Amino acid sequence: MTADVLLALSLDPGLSRLNLAERIRSEDPELLDRAAPWLDAAKRARDRAAADGIRVVTLGDPRFPAALLTLPDLPPALWYRGDLTVLGRTAVSVVGSRAASAVGMETAARLAEGLARAGVVVVSGLARGIDSAAHKGALAAGPTAAVLGSGPDIIYPPEHRTLAAHIAESGLVLSEYPPGTAPLPFRFPQRNRLISGLSRAVVVIEAAENSGSLITAACALEQGREVMAVPGNVLSGRSRGAHALIRDGACIVERAEDVLQELGLLDARSGTRGKALSDGSDVGSGDPVLRVLEPGLAYDLDQICAATGLDGVRLLPVLMELELRQMVRRVTGGRFMRSA
Repeated sequence: MTADVLLALSLDPGLSRLNLAERIRSEDPELLDRAAPWLDAAKRARDRAAADGIRVVTLGDPRFPAALLTLPDLPPALWYRGDLTVLGRTAVSVVGSRAASAVGMETAARLAEGLARAGVVVVSGLARGIDSAAHKGALAAGPTAAVLGSGPDIIYPPEHRTLAAHIAESGLVLSEYPPGTAPLPFRFPQRNRLISGLSRAVVVIEAAENSGSLITAACALEQGREVMAVPGNVLSGRSRGAHALIRDGACIVERAEDVLQELGLLDARSGTRGKALSDGSDVGSGDPVLRVLEPGLAYDLDQICAATGLDGVRLLPVLMELELRQMVRRVTGGRFMRSA
């Protein structure tokens, strides 16, 4: 589908995300019919957004975040301020309670700063509490990415407008919703799948039993991402959800090094950063992905999965690492080819 059609679909408030990726890739004629009434409005929205410093990237564009390509309910377009290329780096989500304790806020800030110093992009939702602490901590050492439950021009909560502006200076403020979209309650659980989808792992801090952070953790499990949790005070009740995750097998996190080691980014003996490859394979000439990519030919994810035997969740980190090392590059249609 063309970029204009995908942009038009992003404006359709009634468009179901269920199996949307498959429908887009198969050129579902119903989607083309749905897009038609929105085409003119989409072009106007894109022009107005550009005048306000907001850009848009559609599925199939080489700049579209590779980490989202395996999601069955991915958005047809993403609206953003800032630098989209930061999502080409290893990302970890840090999420948690809006009504966080001072200890929880300090833990989130220190954890995020440690991850950022290691070159990891911290992803969160710009909410009060743990999210904002994680963004601020990360900004002390590197870029961070905020995923909104509203249009990119409407910052919620309003007191985080300055924080959002600082994030966009070096990192990214991102939304699947077009400019002007209000921050209605149902949109926040929906955006959580993008927070987890962009990340190699989700770290939960001070999540109560009914916390929205547990939705993000559930999305992460469905997407094959790692789920980790910081243990907290057993008397306050703020960490019951996080403790439930730990009981169910989530990795316990106390510091950034725990996350890095779990993801294979830290050598346990030397304390140095390792390679960000989920399957542990070498990225040199013997790498199974490089072996199947014939020079001059472009391959989509399904073709590479079939040729290597890796599923999409394991394959994407490998492709992103190879892209960072300039061994492969992305081309139109979300396909990959070996670099010359």
